[in-house]
Amino acid sequence: KMDLKELAANALAQNKKAALLVGAAGAALLGFGLGYKYMRKPEKAVRVGVVSQILIHPLKSGKAVPVSVAECQKMGLKAGELEDRRHWLVVTEEGNMVTARQEPRLVLVSLSCQGGYATLNGPDMEELKFPVKQPENHILDCRVFSKDIQGRDCGDKASHWLTTFLGGEKTFRLVHYEPHMKPRRPAESEPLFPQFEKVAYPDYGPIMLLSEASVKDLSSKLDQEVTTERFRPSIVIGDCEPFDEDSWEEIQIGSVRLQRVMSCGRCILTTVDPETGVMSRKEPLETLKSYRLCKPSEKHIYKKAPLFGQLHTVKKTGVLHVGEEVYKITR
Repeated sequence: KMDLKELAANALAQNKKAALLVGAAGAALLGFGLGYKYMRKPEKAVRVGVVSQILIHPLKSGKAVPVSVAECQKMGLKAGELEDRRHWLVVTEEGNMVTARQEPRLVLVSLSCQGGYATLNGPDMEELKFPVKQPENHILDCRVFSKDIQGRDCGDKASHWLTTFLGGEKTFRLVHYEPHMKPRRPAESEPLFPQFEKVAYPDYGPIMLLSEASVKDLSSKLDQEVTTERFRPSIVIGDCEPFDEDSWEEIQIGSVRLQRVMSCGRCILTTVDPETGVMSRKEPLETLKSYRLCKPSEKHIYKKAPLFGQLHTVKKTGVLHVGEEVYKITR
């Protein structure tokens, strides 16, 4: 049997061991907490501008629709029944994408949606109304930048309307992307995009952002001014300096959080006048090339395309309003 002294000594030893264990665990937790705090640097929001325009392009290469409020969803902007660039596409009879690069007058076509009906309008054309949902129509296999994507054919009346408006030499058809259809993954043609990002008919990203000041800077170098519409942005930012948007890696607008992926490399489409539908094939592309080419280290990404505007993905969805302040997020 242990005497009282031994019992007391044992108890003291056990307590010391427990105290040491508790102390070590506490220190480890404190260390982890401090490490986490310093690893996860606090965010800082700096005001960089204000939303001056929100533009929705329901039809790929078609006319822009300015709106004052839009939902910013993962696949792009939505205002009422209008969805930006991801739902309506002109194709050839073989299903190949048609844009203003091939048919410049497409920029004069406006498509609107209300009460389950879509409406096509264009200069010297009678308005055409047709149901958005036409489940009895064929689903076509389409090619957008050499990638396959589906679209529901919108019928012979829409086809005849577009064929007449665009000159009548070739037959064009209108297709509509439906939610159950398989989307494209931008990462397949542009590796800078995250693998999980999805789009329907846009070139790459769901959001293209440009500042008013950048457009003014370009206009000051041209014989004839250009407007923001020519560059087909989703969101236009005012109250900032030219090309400030190039350095905004992450931005917050109200509850919406956007993440920059890459600059927007510009093509011949910028030489189509959105007011006349005439392609000059020269300006403002030539002037942009004189001062907006990428760094030599990025030539494998952008090649010879001048950079104008920024492509973003939607990190956090929400509602955007014209007049809202824009904050750059830094850590």
